[in-house]
Amino acid sequence: MKNRKLLMIPGPIEFDPEVLAAMSAPTTSHVAPNFIEIFGQALEKTRQVFLADGPDWKGQPFILAGTGTLAMDTAAANLVEPGDKALQVVTGYFSDRFQAIMERYGAQVDRVEAAPGDRPALDDVENRLKDGYKILAVTHVDTSTGVINDIRGLAHLSQKYGALLVVDGVCAVAGEELRMAEWGVDLAFTASQKAVGVPPGLALVVAGPRAMAAFHSRKTPVLNYYADWTNWLPVMQAYEARKASYFATPAVNLVNALNVSLNQILAEGMDARFARHLRTGRACRAALAAMGLGQVPLKPEYAASTLSAPRYPAGVDGPGLLAETGKQGVILAGGLHPAIRAEYFRIGHMGACTQGDLLATIGAVENALVKCGHIPPASGLEAFLKAWQSDVHS
Repeated sequence: MKNRKLLMIPGPIEFDPEVLAAMSAPTTSHVAPNFIEIFGQALEKTRQVFLADGPDWKGQPFILAGTGTLAMDTAAANLVEPGDKALQVVTGYFSDRFQAIMERYGAQVDRVEAAPGDRPALDDVENRLKDGYKILAVTHVDTSTGVINDIRGLAHLSQKYGALLVVDGVCAVAGEELRMAEWGVDLAFTASQKAVGVPPGLALVVAGPRAMAAFHSRKTPVLNYYADWTNWLPVMQAYEARKASYFATPAVNLVNALNVSLNQILAEGMDARFARHLRTGRACRAALAAMGLGQVPLKPEYAASTLSAPRYPAGVDGPGLLAETGKQGVILAGGLHPAIRAEYFRIGHMGACTQGDLLATIGAVENALVKCGHIPPASGLEAFLKAWQSDVHS
């Protein structure tokens, strides 16, 4: 980490050196045999990372040049037709964004929501679903609050009431447990720069059988040219079959890096990866609690494993604290949710984040707190190590 600061925000994250090396390889043609093979592998491995490949259930992956917002746009554009009813589970800023995108395509969107740091109860969602909806949309982990939703429970409800479950997994996929095939999640998406561990620039979408059936049975054209699966589906199918195809030029170097990162993720194993992120999140929050910092999520079970959203202690200037951690070599993110923006900050700990990265981060926060006039009641580093070891041996 010499000569540069440690990036500990909720994306972009710290990237593995092998992934960065793949980014710097000479750019090849998008129809060259070596790239056809790389792209085909990346599509297959994306399906595996989303756990979207069951005996009777197979997801269709899409790898597109764009951001997480493009992934959102792609999901809404291909599933929503004017007049469709959608129910949005709201837990923060990005829930609001997906609602706005669905409305742009003509959906009639209702909301089931909770205060910042809280999440709607499954019973409340079920009561709303009884009114009949085509889409149930939810943010797995809202980056603005650090709140995680119960995707397995929501998948059960979506199937019970015939709604398509669309999961914004931008801050979750490859970090939080998601089992598309087993749970019956109809569509999930993410962006490359989060737990997938690739620099920004790729939107990753996996659509299940019910979502693809809804797309194929549309009565109206998709109202987005670039995102239209009519254009992209033949391309994805061709590359997975190891054949060249073209609609728009793929991000060749990013796809190469993605293939490297997906290899690393699958080598670690999805269950082991979920467990590692869970342990990391718990240990980070234990350290923050020891230093006298509360959390935006109102209950421990509402807190994500991919990031933490600690509240500033009373009397501590937020911008001053973040500036001080920056001076000590660690970059953290400020608040994002409009209602509580000035009350908290955010620490990303996903993907290739190591125990050493977290120790450096906790140390920087602890020192910054002291410089800002807050004396932590206990050692954050000691609490982190104790929680880390407790999870390892439990």
